[in-house]
Amino acid sequence: MDKDNQQEIIQQLKSSFTRFAKAEWRQKSVRGLNRSELRLLFCIMANTDEGNPKIKVSEISKRLLVTTPTVTQLIKKLIADGLVERTVDPDDRRAVGIELTPKGEEIAKEADELFNQHLGGLIEHLGEEQSRILAELLSKAYNYYNERD
Repeated sequence: MDKDNQQEIIQQLKSSFTRFAKAEWRQKSVRGLNRSELRLLFCIMANTDEGNPKIKVSEISKRLLVTTPTVTQLIKKLIADGLVERTVDPDDRRAVGIELTPKGEEIAKEADELFNQHLGGLIEHLGEEQSRILAELLSKAYNYYNERD
């Protein structure tokens, strides 16, 4: 590829990444919860769906690729909002599990349904083939950047 073509593609990618980062869907909140709080609820819900109602803070931080102190701050807010609760393992007092309250589960399911509707709309807009290609390309781009670090 010649230098001019590469520069043109670089500019297109920069423009696309910038527009995508500022896209309105990223700013949507559900019942006043921001994206980070919703991601945490989704993580706990996914763990519950796997048959484990309680998850440790360290496991959440691994799954979300954020630091443990970040997760701890989010959990404090979600506890104050009545969406998650901490439970101590009676056999090991040091082991603390995080689980959704019924209200937290309701909101997580509502947000998941809304997110699925948005993605369904995107699939309808792009079509099945282009949607699969987009998913594959996004995965490849993620892997490229993840492997570089």
